[in-house]
Amino acid sequence: MQRFFFLLIPILMAIMVFFFYDEAFPEKSYNRLIHEKSPYLLQHKSNPIHWYAWGEEALRASRDQNKPVFLSIGYSTCHWCHVLEKESFEDEEVAAMLNKNFICIKVDREEHPDVDQFYMNVVQAMTGRGGWPLTVIMTPEKIPVFGGTYFPKPELIKIIEALGSAWKEQPKKIKAVGDTVRKYIEAGDRISTQSVTLDESMMKGFYKKFRISFDEENGGFGLAPKFPPTMKMRLLLRIAKRTGDRQAINMVTSTLEHMARGGIYDHLAGGFHRYSTDELWLVPHFEKMLYDQAALAMVYLEGYQVAGNENFESVARGVLDYVLKDMTCKEGGFYSAEDADSEGEEGTYYVWSDKELKELLTREEYQRVYKLFGVTPGGNFEETGKNILHINKEISWKESHGVEVKTLRDKLLKYREKRERPFKDDKVITAWNGLMISAMAKAAQVLQDEKYLKAAQKSAQFIKANLYDKGKLARRFREKEAKFTASLDDYAYLIQGLIDLYETNFDEQWLRWANDLQKKQDELFWDEEAGGYYFSEEKESLLPGRNKRFEDNARPNSNAVAALNLLKLYNFTLHPPYREKSRTIFSLAGEMMSRAHNAFAQMYIALDFYLDRSKEVVVVGPGQSKEKDAILKMLREEFLPNKTVGYISPNQKSYFPVFENKTTADGRTIVYVCENNICKFPTEDPAKVRQLAGENKKYSLN
Repeated sequence: MQRFFFLLIPILMAIMVFFFYDEAFPEKSYNRLIHEKSPYLLQHKSNPIHWYAWGEEALRASRDQNKPVFLSIGYSTCHWCHVLEKESFEDEEVAAMLNKNFICIKVDREEHPDVDQFYMNVVQAMTGRGGWPLTVIMTPEKIPVFGGTYFPKPELIKIIEALGSAWKEQPKKIKAVGDTVRKYIEAGDRISTQSVTLDESMMKGFYKKFRISFDEENGGFGLAPKFPPTMKMRLLLRIAKRTGDRQAINMVTSTLEHMARGGIYDHLAGGFHRYSTDELWLVPHFEKMLYDQAALAMVYLEGYQVAGNENFESVARGVLDYVLKDMTCKEGGFYSAEDADSEGEEGTYYVWSDKELKELLTREEYQRVYKLFGVTPGGNFEETGKNILHINKEISWKESHGVEVKTLRDKLLKYREKRERPFKDDKVITAWNGLMISAMAKAAQVLQDEKYLKAAQKSAQFIKANLYDKGKLARRFREKEAKFTASLDDYAYLIQGLIDLYETNFDEQWLRWANDLQKKQDELFWDEEAGGYYFSEEKESLLPGRNKRFEDNARPNSNAVAALNLLKLYNFTLHPPYREKSRTIFSLAGEMMSRAHNAFAQMYIALDFYLDRSKEVVVVGPGQSKEKDAILKMLREEFLPNKTVGYISPNQKSYFPVFENKTTADGRTIVYVCENNICKFPTEDPAKVRQLAGENKKYSLN
């Protein structure tokens, strides 16, 4: 009997748990976002707000209940998004007001860049500024009537109270605002049809403006905050290439050196933080974005090609090795970002107190850190008393990267890795992977390092296997789920990456895929009436309008990237509509470019390719050949941006017309250097190849 009683105990306990668990251990309450994959949306899954994800369900609820929409757009590694959540979205008072008066929609801007771009454009037009978190209040017809960025809790409460009441009590006023905004949306982008001469005078205007704003002492342009001017630096290198202007090169090399020494660069693990809050590149906003790593690796590699500065090679490797170690999944896709915050504060993971360093290091090691990395007892990070590591001006780069210093860095990094690490957004975004494929491919070419080629190949293979179906791309992959309609930047950036990958290993599958994607991009996004590419598809969009943009933001403008892709694909396909489309894009953007040089660096880069005597270089020869390898090495070491390079072995059949009638014999390596399919006499002399490939259209900055 006693034995039977003991057998009953677990059964009785299970019954008690079943009946009384909810009262004794109440479950945490979750909203609809619990079903999403987005790390940003999942961060808000336990808010007391009845969040919807962006989609027809939410918009239908707004229409059915005749409630305005409270739209909140952000991303998982956004510091002020975290602040807004803690202050307001976790607050019961704010939640009750929102739930009563609004249909609340939370959007991950990285999953829905079309939604973000559309409403950001409207908010900027309404307020003159934008940023994240982005807050929009709109009608059930998706027309904004109010917008802004971060609002402290007291201010947010006033806004939602006022607009909640106005929706019920003053519908005519709300409708009048909505009608005004609707007219703005229907007017489109108001692209000027004023004719502008597309020539090098546009480059001169850009150069003069940026020479004036150049910070001679600290590098970069303008005042704080300073974002790494990656596209502008790449354009300046191209201007220098065609004009011989040394000042353009000096502006770039000075900026690259100051950024590499500053706190914006992670001197222990590699990689760059988002931007500098000061003029010195010392105090960063600490988040690390994949697209920034791609852009900065690319400009440091080009800086290395131009200046031969081994420091730039070191930084490029530091950036890419950080991505390979910390931002790459085992299947090959690149992750999106790392947060600025850890332990509830920005920068905690990266900064050091003087006391902490003294306890960790020997006296000799501490003295070295003190000397190299600008450590002081009082610190240099705001009023925390902690230190951001940076390289002192008096210390040479070589001294700061010696063998002994590497051992010291490793010790500091090993200790730092025991801290609570910032949150990592591990979704794989097609567009941003395209940018990193380009950077990895470029590194494989310039640095002759196979590991970067393998990384580029694996990412391309990952996207093809997981984010490409029935001829179309998806935007995002996470936890075995590919989802959301791809935007223009997904196509344009990936096509760019595939062209660069082809030029690295000459596997024609990548060039064929790039060409297929270009055809699909033309089908989905090209404006048949006015020209240029819309950012979003027409059929799949829930938005009340489509944007067509030409200016850069944190990433290169996708119309500008597309224009350069079209020119490069024309070099391989000799398909005239590609070149015609690129010219149309330049014509549409030309008037804006002539007025606002600052926002169009990527478009200028594409225009430079168009205006120059750009080359199609075709190498024909045996696969295993010292001569072929030497010629390719030369073409990759030289800074020759306005060219395409193809390789074909004897008797190899190719899909692309550029290879027609390009032959060799007797095991020789022959090079054809052509301009618009008109070829110079073929040569096997490396010096002659260098001369022909380097010929460009010169112009003066005077």
